[in-house]
Amino acid sequence: MPRVTDDHLAARRRQILDGARRCFAEYGYDRATVRRLEQTIGLSRGAIFHHFRDKDTLFFELAREDAERMADVAAREGLIQVMRDMLAAPDQFDWLATRLEIARKLRNDPAFSRGWSERSAELSAATAERLRRQKQAGRLRDDVPGEVLRTYLELVLDGLVARLASGDDPERLGAVLDLVEDSVRQR
Repeated sequence: MPRVTDDHLAARRRQILDGARRCFAEYGYDRATVRRLEQTIGLSRGAIFHHFRDKDTLFFELAREDAERMADVAAREGLIQVMRDMLAAPDQFDWLATRLEIARKLRNDPAFSRGWSERSAELSAATAERLRRQKQAGRLRDDVPGEVLRTYLELVLDGLVARLASGDDPERLGAVLDLVEDSVRQR
């Protein structure tokens, strides 16, 4: 039997993740059934779940990838830049429209909530550290605690995701981000 190369396994894993991202974007978390995942990805459930234990594991891997990418941008350029990136390439983030479903699932499913919290912590930590550095440099308001600023920006992020998912105009949302950015700057 021929040996499968690491490159082949990595390509197959990427195929699964890219297909799952499309499936979650189109159907949402709950309606992205195993059958729909198979159809969208173009592989059998055995092939998919050889790489990922279950649907939650697959979903959390997408969340981990995005959190890592967004945390890297947030650490260097801030959470508002993460949101600007979303406006510039909404198709790369369209699966995040599932955040509305996720909010419900977070309230009702403790295991899911723990898994999601683990994935979200990296972005929150990067944002908090960036805000701390910006505050020390005198670029941010000093009349609002850093934790409040971080929560404010995370709320804006959630709202931006919801508005993008509903088809709102990215140009207008960009103007809103200008206002948000101005609201946290030192005067």
